[in-house]
Amino acid sequence: MITEVLKKISDDKALTLFNTIAVSNGDKYNLLKEMNLTPKQYYSRISGLINAGLIKRHKGKYSLTLLGKVVYDAQMIIGKALTYYWKLRAIESIEMSSGVRLPKEELTQLINTLIDNHSIKDILFKEPLSYTFEDHQPHQHQQLKVAKLIEN
Repeated sequence: MITEVLKKISDDKALTLFNTIAVSNGDKYNLLKEMNLTPKQYYSRISGLINAGLIKRHKGKYSLTLLGKVVYDAQMIIGKALTYYWKLRAIESIEMSSGVRLPKEELTQLINTLIDNHSIKDILFKEPLSYTFEDHQPHQHQQLKVAKLIEN
């Protein structure tokens, strides 16, 4: 499921279409005109976004599904993180150059000095997950069972 969602928004034009739907009224005629796509390209991307569960159509207008809203928000966080790319690299470089893990207080001070976005700070201050691939497999298996039930 994750792979399918990411594939659908990995195309630049599909991602732009997805983002445009997120911030607009979803009128298909305006979307088609703004995107500079052929009708075939437009409907192919719309179909992919619908099939991935990211958008829906209601009364001729497209809008984000609940999953689409979560994906859009995650994408916005990634975009914010990319604006701090070099600062994040600098923090990592400082950590690596010392040869020892920085004390938590020093790392916190460094992050607070370089990063002013609270969403990004929250992510950086989270404790590492003690989460393994094996923990994820039963969840994927359960998702497949649910998907098969829904299809039938």
